[in-house]
Amino acid sequence: MELTPSAHSDTFARDHLPPADQWPELLFDLPSLRYPQRLNCGTELLDRTIERFGAGRPVFRSGGGEVWSYGDLLEQVDRMAHVLTAELGVVPGNRVLLRGPTTPYLAACWLAVMKTGAVAVTVLAQHRAKELATVCEIAAVSHALCDVRAVDDLVKAEVPGLRITAYGGDSPDDLVRLAGARTTEPYEAVATAADDVALIAFTSGTTGRPKGCMHFHRDVLAIADTFSEHVLRPEPDDVFAGSPPLGFTFGLGGLIVFPLRAGACALLLEQAGPGQLLRAIAEHRVSVLFTAPTAYRVMLEQLDGHDTRSLRRCVSAGENLPTATWQAWQERTGLRIINGIGATELLHIFISAADESIRPGTTGVPVPGWQARVVDGEGLPVPDGEPGLLAVRGPVGCRYLADERQTQYVRGGWNLTGDTYVREPDGWFRYVARADDMIISAGYNIAGPEVEDALLHHPDVAEAAVVGRPDELRGQIAVAYVILRDGATAGETAAEQLRDFVKQRLTPFKCPRRIVFLDSLPRTPTGKLQRFRLRALE
Repeated sequence: MELTPSAHSDTFARDHLPPADQWPELLFDLPSLRYPQRLNCGTELLDRTIERFGAGRPVFRSGGGEVWSYGDLLEQVDRMAHVLTAELGVVPGNRVLLRGPTTPYLAACWLAVMKTGAVAVTVLAQHRAKELATVCEIAAVSHALCDVRAVDDLVKAEVPGLRITAYGGDSPDDLVRLAGARTTEPYEAVATAADDVALIAFTSGTTGRPKGCMHFHRDVLAIADTFSEHVLRPEPDDVFAGSPPLGFTFGLGGLIVFPLRAGACALLLEQAGPGQLLRAIAEHRVSVLFTAPTAYRVMLEQLDGHDTRSLRRCVSAGENLPTATWQAWQERTGLRIINGIGATELLHIFISAADESIRPGTTGVPVPGWQARVVDGEGLPVPDGEPGLLAVRGPVGCRYLADERQTQYVRGGWNLTGDTYVREPDGWFRYVARADDMIISAGYNIAGPEVEDALLHHPDVAEAAVVGRPDELRGQIAVAYVILRDGATAGETAAEQLRDFVKQRLTPFKCPRRIVFLDSLPRTPTGKLQRFRLRALE
C-alpha cells in the first residue's frame, strides 16, 4: 500500500517502517474505516467529540474525586501542546516518552502529543532505568514528559540528549505550570496523514529485546470503530475503569480511546488492584470494566460487601479467560464477561463476543472489520476442529520498528499472533495455548491453559499455571504451580487431591506429574504470566 505525504518533519518513524512487502494485508471493508487522507486522532477524539456531545460532560475522574469536563481537558491539552512546540521544541515526528501512573494529566499529555503530530512512546511507571534506556534507544526518543514522582529512574537511564520535562511538581519549569501560564487560545493541531505514525507501543513480552509496534493515527480510531463500536457498544453516560495502565494498549483503548470516541467518562486510578477496583465501582458508579482474568478471580473472593450493580460491561483480555472464572463471575454478578484476544502488534481486541452470543470456553468470532483463520506451519488453513496457529488481518497490522522479527509475525499477508487456536465448524474460535507453551509429553499434546482451567474449578485453588519441564523419559512433563486460597494447606496430600480432581475432569495423561505450591506467580507489570520464569525455577 502506497503511503500518503507525511506531515512529519522528523521522518524517523516512517523511515523505519518495515518494507512494503513485509506488511500484512489491510482491510477497510466497513464504511466507518474509510478515513480521509489527513487525520489527527487527537483532534478526532477530543475536538470532534465536543462538537457532537458538548464541552460540559465529564471526561475524566480521578480516585481522589477530581472531575475534568471535556472543556477542561481541551483547554489543558491545547495549553500543553503550545508548550511542547513553542517552548520545548517538539516538532512533528519527534518521539516523546510518556511516563507516570494513570492520571488525567498523563492522558492529557498523550492527547497533546497527538495534536502536535509527535509520536507517543508511553511506558509503564514500573519500568526501570535499563528498560527505559533500551526503549529510548530503539525509538530514538528526544523528549520525555514524566510524572515528577517517576523521574528518578528516567534520569538514571542516562539517555543521551533526552530532554525531560516533569509534571505534577512545583518547579517553575513544570509542564502543568508552564501550560497554566499560557493563554487559552486554541491549538491548531498538525494536519497529520492518516498513515503517519502516532504511537510506538513496546511489547510487554517476557523474553528478548522488546519490539516497538508502530501504529498510525487511523489505527487509533479503527480499534474504536471495530471492537468498541460493534462489540462493546458504549453509551455516552458510561463510566469506564480498569486495571491496565496507559502504557499497555489494552489500557490505552479502554481508558482513553473508547470512552472519548463515545463521549463517555473514564475513571483513572493510580492504584487499580482488585480491591481498589471494587471500591471504585461502587463509589463512582463504574459501568464498563477492563481487567485481566486474574483480577476477576481475586475480585470474586472480595465481592461480599461491595456494590457492583452499576456494572453493565466487563471485558477480559491479556490472557486466556478460564471457563470456571467466567461461570463464577456470571453466577455472582449476573454479568457475562466479554472475553477477547488482542495484541500489542494489532493495538487491541480482534476476536470477541458479547451478550447472549458469548460461549464460555471460547474467545468468540472475528470482530466486524477483521478476519481470522487457523493455519499450519506453512501458513495453509487447517480443517475446522484441528489446532493450528491463529492468523488474523484487519484495518490494523503489525509494523515493527526496524526489527527482523517482522517476517516471523507477518506471513503471506496475515498476522500470526503466536497463539494456538481451534476454529469450530460454525466459525467460533477456541483458545488452546500459546504456540510455544504447548506441552508435548510422550507424544501427547497437553495445553497448559486447559489443565489450569481444571485446577481452578477446585474450591481450594486461587491461581494456577501449568508449564512443560524437560523429562528424560517423556520428553516433557506437565508441572502445575498453584496458589491456594486462605485456609487451605499445602503439601503432598493436597497435591494428590488436586491430581485426582484433574483426572476426574480431563484425560489422565493431561494430569500434572508434579504440583508445586507457591505464594505468588511471576507476572509482567501488565499482568501477563511469565511462564519462562516458572520453567527456570528448577
